Amino acid sequence: MKKVLFAIISISALLASCKPALTPEQLYGTWNYTRVEKPKSPGDSLTRFDIAEKKPHIVFNQNNTIEIYSDGKVLSHGSYTIAGRDINYKEDLGDSKIRDFPFAVSELTDKKIIFETLGEGGSKVTAVRQ
Repeated sequence: MKKVLFAIISISALLASCKPALTPEQLYGTWNYTRVEKPKSPGDSLTRFDIAEKKPHIVFNQNNTIEIYSDGKVLSHGSYTIAGRDINYKEDLGDSKIRDFPFAVSELTDKKIIFETLGEGGSKVTAVRQ
């Protein structure tokens, strides 16, 4: 009986932890950054003052392109695809050069997104829909 109960609880926990895949429609629009953390380098995180002053934000367009802004300027642009809960961003570096830049989305509601850029200098960004 204990094994059956354990199996039921385990399966329930597993199903509850599964989140549905992202859809492009959930992302469309402008998302204003409210918090930027660098877990592996806390000193490089943006302060609330920096965020208020520079107004960083990301725009997901309906043609599957992204633009990232800060201080009124485009910092980065490119195209994206979705794979499950990940956003595969292909940053256009110019001169036909592309850099793959994956984002892992840990939370997404109609009003809030939390995503992390993966890798050595990764950032965790919290943003709200404009």
